[in-house]
Amino acid sequence: MSRMASATRVHLNLWKQNLGSVPDSVWQRTELQTLVLADNGLTEISEKISALKELRMLDLGHNRLVRVPEALGNLEGLTDFLYLHDNKLSSLPSSLGNLKRLRYLNIGENNFASLPECLCAMEKLIELRAADNEISALTDSIARLTNLRELHLRNNRLTSLPETVGALHQLRQLDLRGNPLTSLPASIAALPRLEKLDLRWVTTLVSPAWLGHLEARGCIVYR
Repeated sequence: MSRMASATRVHLNLWKQNLGSVPDSVWQRTELQTLVLADNGLTEISEKISALKELRMLDLGHNRLVRVPEALGNLEGLTDFLYLHDNKLSSLPSSLGNLKRLRYLNIGENNFASLPECLCAMEKLIELRAADNEISALTDSIARLTNLRELHLRNNRLTSLPETVGALHQLRQLDLRGNPLTSLPASIAALPRLEKLDLRWVTTLVSPAWLGHLEARGCIVYR
């Protein structure tokens, strides 16, 4: 089989096909490695998704999902990307904590009031995007994401962050734009690899003195 034929066999792109619901034939494609179901007006995803054991990337963004199935946590082969952004989600099943090899997760533009605890078990995450939600607090357990390099929290309702963010020693970018922050933990100043701290559109924060120390060592602070 040619390389092109093989690529066609394992990748399925159904972006913006006005599906309304996912045909059962999709769940029978157990060889799939990439599945794009974005922008289809989907309101639910079948538990049958658990059959897609080879999936490395799944895009469910730009739909109308109010929940995702427990079975999503069975896809332990998900290593590359999981897009859940621009839906109507307010919680995630605890089973998603089984996705311990996932490196990129986007839950932006949903209705989360807090960062789901299960995400903190995704210990291989490199990039987490949770912008444009209603998140008012981060769990202390975020310290478990020791491989995280980018944390995007723009336009939420955060007034502070836990001291435990100081455990994210691989963090390069921290985006806090548009939050009603009143304080920041000094542990951020000790993040050894932080390259960019974005505090634009934050009007409630008295800048702590250690921001100057961050800038002096080369971190770009937008404010």
